[in-house]
Amino acid sequence: MTRISTISHHRKPTGLYLKDMIYGAIDGTVTTFAIVAGVTGASLSPAVILILGFANLFADGFSMAVSNFLSIRAEREFITRARSREEWEVENVPEEETREIREIFIEKGFKGDTLGKAVEATTSNKKQWVDTMIAERLGLSDNGTDPRKHAFITLSAFVVVGFIPLVAYVLSYFIEYFRDHTFAISVILTSITFFAVGAAKTFFTRKNWFIEGLETLVVGGFAAFVAYYVGVFVKNLIG
Repeated sequence: MTRISTISHHRKPTGLYLKDMIYGAIDGTVTTFAIVAGVTGASLSPAVILILGFANLFADGFSMAVSNFLSIRAEREFITRARSREEWEVENVPEEETREIREIFIEKGFKGDTLGKAVEATTSNKKQWVDTMIAERLGLSDNGTDPRKHAFITLSAFVVVGFIPLVAYVLSYFIEYFRDHTFAISVILTSITFFAVGAAKTFFTRKNWFIEGLETLVVGGFAAFVAYYVGVFVKNLIG
């Protein structure tokens, strides 16, 4: 006999926070290293790199975190309104809602007794009934996560990982070797970071870790390449 299981479209909060962490890290590294490359291409001083780099870390990181917070909060508010509407319909027009549940299971291939049992099991529990309607009919999923946590994790990842391209420039004030090879060391550290963070995406993309890492490295490297030669162009343009 076919086992009837509860339909669940809820994503695990830990996976969602991991996604915020990884994409915050990628964006932080790409934008900061682009600044490093652009300023280096313009032959400006390491002090300018640090000023612009730290400004980017906190300003752009804060902007990204706020955007994430607002979008997730808006999504949750929309889901709350949708849930209220579905709860009203379940209570006031249960026959219509039951028919829609039946249609949902028919589309999934349920037939005969299995179909009847699936409909009965779903409609016997109001929360499960509403959850199924929201997930299947509206394509929405309330994961129950806190928008503030998403924002904090995004900002933290952006700042912490985005700081890596600046490490060599900070250490150059204390260690002579870093002073002589600053940009080269920054390139090496950032390249490793690009690959590592890209490979980490496979925790939720389920793709090949090497390809994901290489893809992120190429994208980040191309952004830095463009920024570097923009710096060179502007330097030559203004003399």
